[in-house]
Amino acid sequence: MTIHEVKCGFLPLIDAAPLIIARELRFAHDEGIELQLIRQPSWSALRDLLALGQIDAAHMLSPMPLAMTLGQSGMPTAVDALMVLSVNGTVIGVSQSLARDMEKTGWTADFSSPAPAATALFGSKRKIIRIGIPFPFSMHRMLLEHWLSAHPSFRSNRVEIITVPPPRMADAVANGTLDMFCVGEPWGTAAVQQGVAELILPGSAIWQFAPEKVLGATHDWVEQHPDASRGLVRAIYRATRWLDQPTNKPLAVEILARSQHIDLPHEAIDPAISGQIVRRKGTPPISPDHFLFFQKNAGNFPWRSQAAWIAERIAAWGGLDHEDAVRRGMACFRSDLYREYLGPLGIDMPGASVKVEGALRASTAVSSTAGQMILGPDAFFDGAIFDFDTQ
Repeated sequence: MTIHEVKCGFLPLIDAAPLIIARELRFAHDEGIELQLIRQPSWSALRDLLALGQIDAAHMLSPMPLAMTLGQSGMPTAVDALMVLSVNGTVIGVSQSLARDMEKTGWTADFSSPAPAATALFGSKRKIIRIGIPFPFSMHRMLLEHWLSAHPSFRSNRVEIITVPPPRMADAVANGTLDMFCVGEPWGTAAVQQGVAELILPGSAIWQFAPEKVLGATHDWVEQHPDASRGLVRAIYRATRWLDQPTNKPLAVEILARSQHIDLPHEAIDPAISGQIVRRKGTPPISPDHFLFFQKNAGNFPWRSQAAWIAERIAAWGGLDHEDAVRRGMACFRSDLYREYLGPLGIDMPGASVKVEGALRASTAVSSTAGQMILGPDAFFDGAIFDFDTQ
């Protein structure tokens, strides 16, 4: 077997687990890949290394390949998203003082209702609400804007969005730089355990099936290294399937906690993996629906309709031509290669590569290459529907 060396960048987040497990459990080795994982301090650092060819592939925020391809983030670079690494897994938290102000409005902090949480947030009477996100081109920002823009106060410039690397979110709340954040685990849990923040919503309460991280590689690298690209996707698919098995979760926590990976105690990592989230220090854990998953319900599949939804928002932010941005953005999500790489293994695939986003309010059987598969739910909290064919 020919062995292909692949350098892959990642940030210390729970949703880097598919890459870490692919390496540590030798799924990558079995597919002919010598996978070198290179930890990065920030998304901008990872982006630049990928664009400059210093790494071959990367654990990426789902909008990053589109933003780079459209010339909106760093050096313009055509980047492909070969598969989705994780669905959901983000949390929204506020400082303890802001949580108390929200409670004074009558808010019940039920961790599942975005509209009342937004009303309480703006009812807190704060002139400016400073919200931390990990990167400007992120699902975090898109979820926040979709959620808060439904409230009239969002349009009165009461929100300031600030970029903060995930491991520094808790410090930014503690020192008063931020009132609020949206971040991937384990960094929301870390802020709670440090006693500086309380969680008010999971990202899945805003959109039940948000593609959070993807496996990205430059288009040129994918074209020049088809065997390495194929082996990498196959190895990570095996890792995501392993991660979604309940019996494997304790070992996953142990592996992720190692110093070269996330380097946090087990109790900071376990909540996201187990789905048992503590929203306020000292309170019992709760189990949000669809909090984080890796492979089930076609979670890995790079839906081009999701790419279109993301591209529309990037086009609006940058004043880009809508049709061109959507066309080029959809091409970044390589459902064609996903089918080519995994189809021969007999893995079931959706019958189409686009769907109506937000239409499934419950798990639903749809046509697939094997006959039928279960998708969803994928609803937006406000009932929004995104039908690419009608845009």
